[in-house]
Amino acid sequence: MKLPFASQGDKLFTMFEESAANIVKAARRFDNLMQTWESVPEQVADITELEHAGDNITHRIIAHMHRFFFTPIDREDVALLAHSLDDVIDFLQSAADAMLLYQVKAPTARAKELSRIIVQASLVIEKAMPYLRHRNKPKQTLAACEELNRLENEADSVYRMALGELFRDSSDVAELIKWREIYEHMESATDRCEDVANVLEGVALKNA
Repeated sequence: MKLPFASQGDKLFTMFEESAANIVKAARRFDNLMQTWESVPEQVADITELEHAGDNITHRIIAHMHRFFFTPIDREDVALLAHSLDDVIDFLQSAADAMLLYQVKAPTARAKELSRIIVQASLVIEKAMPYLRHRNKPKQTLAACEELNRLENEADSVYRMALGELFRDSSDVAELIKWREIYEHMESATDRCEDVANVLEGVALKNA
């Protein structure tokens, strides 16, 4: 028979896993938008709906944290992880919304490359999140964190190349401003994936 504390911990871990799964859905939808560039308003609306779903999950996590004095992981880690997960989708939605608002003709090759990296990172997050529930697997957690750090470095390299090409090749100031903002949103999404890794790593080391 589970103790109430264990039951509340299960609920918290389940919500974190829901948030990670929602990120995967949003990343895949965003990548589909990048790769197909069809039905753009509808696909952006879908991403916005997933962003709202993420906000709801984050609200439930924070409410749960405030409702119970004891949490299975440090309260500051609960809050930081919840907001970092939420921010991943926030930046994806911002990138998609900017592309629609600015009437971008088509995604660039670098945008598609960044999008693929974001999908990979989201899948690593989804795979790693259950390790919070089973904290006797620090090696797996740390391996996932290392992979997220690698993907963030890869995204940072692509982002720099994208900006370099943008400033070198674009003679249209308006296009330069548009794409610089879009690239920044996408790169920020990968930064938040690394923030997730940092929290998971900290939790794993505290419980090693």
